[in-house]
Amino acid sequence: MSALTFTLQMQLRQRLDVSPLTPDRLQGLSRAQIAGLPLQYGNRTLTVADAFLIEGEDTGHILFSKAQTKLDYIGRGMTCGRIQVEGDAGSYLAMQMRGGLITVSGHVDAYAACELKNGTVLIDGSAGDFLGAALPGNKKGMAGGIVLVKGDAGDRVGDHQRRGLILIEGRAGAYLGSRMTAGTIAVLGQVGNNPGYAMARGTLLLAHPPTALLPGFSDCGLHTLGFIPLLLKSVSHLDTRFAHLSDHLKRVRRHAGDRCSLGKGEILIAQA
Repeated sequence: MSALTFTLQMQLRQRLDVSPLTPDRLQGLSRAQIAGLPLQYGNRTLTVADAFLIEGEDTGHILFSKAQTKLDYIGRGMTCGRIQVEGDAGSYLAMQMRGGLITVSGHVDAYAACELKNGTVLIDGSAGDFLGAALPGNKKGMAGGIVLVKGDAGDRVGDHQRRGLILIEGRAGAYLGSRMTAGTIAVLGQVGNNPGYAMARGTLLLAHPPTALLPGFSDCGLHTLGFIPLLLKSVSHLDTRFAHLSDHLKRVRRHAGDRCSLGKGEILIAQA
């Protein structure tokens, strides 16, 4: 069967909530039932058929074609299946996702993979602020799964992160890994100011040293850590530059902190 394809046929002036269009929610529905589902569009409601041309039939594989940055909540809470986005995605992509796979060929807006529980999110472009973070007012961010960004990421990546793995092949903004409880974030490009701010536990693995570290971090010297090649090999099934570093990236300078919090986190900076 071909993928159930939603081709956007209107220029969005307001945010469009497409959270009802996930594999688990559409399973067992007819084409007519799917076409009549309501979607929130700004302060009014549209049906799926008003916004999209619907083709295909495999609800386990959903494709958003001609996607725009105002398509919000793609894959919210999904538990299984696959969602493919051709184009850009809006805010809250993969919010509270519990399983499955989401791929995006373009860029995504803020709060992608926020409070992610499980599953895999692959973004070919860049991501906005608060990637893998907690929603405003919450203290439990990403708690599992894998997020790969091939471009850059904004500020506050992994804010309140509890578990899981975030891989950024480009640059990351300020306050990387702020208030982390656990989990791992790896960045191949430069990072912004104040990485690891108030982190209690967790690991930041950086290919380049930041401009400055917060005073709550202590230099623990050079280390050869065996878990780093294992970590990088664990993502060899993904098309990522990280997998090719498993034989080279072993020696790191370790900084422990942040002492203004629990202080059991670490920033690992790759050494030549």
